[in-house]
Amino acid sequence: MADTVSYRPKAGEIPTEPGVYRFSDDRGRVLYVGKANNLRQRLSNYFQPLRSLHERTRRMVLTASKVEWTVVGNEFEALQLEYTWIKEFDPPFNVKFRDDKSYPYLAITLADDVPRVLVTRNRKIPGARYFGPYTKAWAIRDTVDSLLKPFPMRSCSDATYKRAQQTGRPCLLGDIGKCAAPCVGRVGLSDHKAIALDFASFMSGQDQRFRARIEKAMKAASAELDFESAARYRDQLFAMDNALERSAVVLSEGIDADVFGIAHDELAAAVQQFIVRGGRIRGVRSWVVDKELDVELPELVETVLQNAYDDEEPPRQVIVPALPEDTPELERYLSGIRSTPGRVSLRTAQRGEKAALAQTVSQNAANALMLYKTRRSGDFVARSQALADIQEALGMEEAPLRIECFDVSHLSGTNIVASMVVFEDGLPRKDQYRRFAIAESADDTESLRQVLSRRLAYLREDAGVTTEEGQRKKFAYRPNLLIVDGGQPQVAAAKEAFDAAGITDIALVGIAKRLEELWLPDSDFPVILPRNSDALFLVQRVRDEAHRFAIAYQRQKRRKDIGSVLSDIPGLGPSRVKELLGHFGSVRRLKTATEEEIAAVRGIGPTLARTVYEKLRS
Repeated sequence: MADTVSYRPKAGEIPTEPGVYRFSDDRGRVLYVGKANNLRQRLSNYFQPLRSLHERTRRMVLTASKVEWTVVGNEFEALQLEYTWIKEFDPPFNVKFRDDKSYPYLAITLADDVPRVLVTRNRKIPGARYFGPYTKAWAIRDTVDSLLKPFPMRSCSDATYKRAQQTGRPCLLGDIGKCAAPCVGRVGLSDHKAIALDFASFMSGQDQRFRARIEKAMKAASAELDFESAARYRDQLFAMDNALERSAVVLSEGIDADVFGIAHDELAAAVQQFIVRGGRIRGVRSWVVDKELDVELPELVETVLQNAYDDEEPPRQVIVPALPEDTPELERYLSGIRSTPGRVSLRTAQRGEKAALAQTVSQNAANALMLYKTRRSGDFVARSQALADIQEALGMEEAPLRIECFDVSHLSGTNIVASMVVFEDGLPRKDQYRRFAIAESADDTESLRQVLSRRLAYLREDAGVTTEEGQRKKFAYRPNLLIVDGGQPQVAAAKEAFDAAGITDIALVGIAKRLEELWLPDSDFPVILPRNSDALFLVQRVRDEAHRFAIAYQRQKRRKDIGSVLSDIPGLGPSRVKELLGHFGSVRRLKTATEEEIAAVRGIGPTLARTVYEKLRS
């Protein structure tokens, strides 16, 4: 393999100023767009010896045939130009936003003579004020329905409004008090506009001001014995409270902020955005990002924010899981797209209510990523394509309709266990999962060799494959593909077990965690599946399931292991644990011992004895 690519520019040709660069192929298609505070320093990273590059970066560099750059005045201009080029060229190696779903908003058309409130996905209504987005249209419709009591503004269509004007009769909403009926002159246009402005102010987070005003009016009406008006105000308060209950209070009153959570792995990232206005969650957005290159969290945050505020206005406070390198420039860029003056501040939450909310958002992102990967690997068409792609990539004669995956787990060399998970037709067969306890082993490769030897023994020709009733034993089914968690060392150990058992008709592969590469036996180079392919998603899921199953078993054994339980007690080191077990002679006698009997052991005082006694009975 050559040390670098032929189109590498000379170091002296690359300027040291800030700028934006783009890699293109021989057809002129832009493959990747990036920015740099120092173009020479950044581009030199791409032209290192190819063997030292990350696999996906190497693939991008080899696919390209040239690199171009544009020098700009400062880092802020570089940020703007990078975003413009990504939007214009849609480079395949930049981060991809998979979820292009438009979210519903609550809109108030304040520019109209007779403003209207509506739920819409159209973000281009002239002069409209938007609130949201919301994940569920029905939820915001319920909120609007509740708020039309204290703020009885128009919510009907233009056709309905014109028909009411022509007939002189309001619609049903006007009759039941959920519209002030400007169509028939019950209120003037200026009074109706004032109601619409109040509605907008309430949605902007000024709910306590309106609630206090209506509560004061209710008490005044009651004092004047105007019980009909007092009852009307009471109903309006109830409607406000009902609408506010739909929005959980998460931050102090008056705080406007967007809180982002990002969960990511080597292939994808799930983004959650909680929109907090007036201390309440007013909307939630979620989407999935495909990662072609190995983008770290700070750089991912920058890309997420640029796309999140493509057609949205950021609040003055944005809470993110990590700060990008060029945070000041990004803050300046976001401040510039606000319609009202005010600097946007990027920060991470360290403690208090904001940190608690950020943790909740991050947990939602983690759940969304897991759900996305599960749904993607669970789709029949995607599964079929994934199995076909795996067959082709590994050179198998048949598609791997039955896949078995093995993983080893231990804690500092103790409680060594292994797991076997089974996928048939791309779906887990949990009834055929197996777990193995390993008495002793030198390392993970030896553990893997032991486990596979035990498993492959059931596949020998002389092994019994049926029960006494003539049914085939589940453990005797032959897999088409056997996966081990690890790279070349683990695959070599597995190959030794295959050779010892005389197995030659089962494909063997290992998946290395760092680069998600597939290693075949006796191969010097890995098999690289496309980063966004369903095949790699399926292999990942099989590996992750084996890892989860092994960890669960290892923790279970650790809980049952009296030595591990005792070693968790502060002040009880290995020598004292050995002394306890030697004194009582058996675990059973130790568990039934009294505090006084435990305290009598050399090196164990009354305080430590009581801790041991309580721990063993918990």
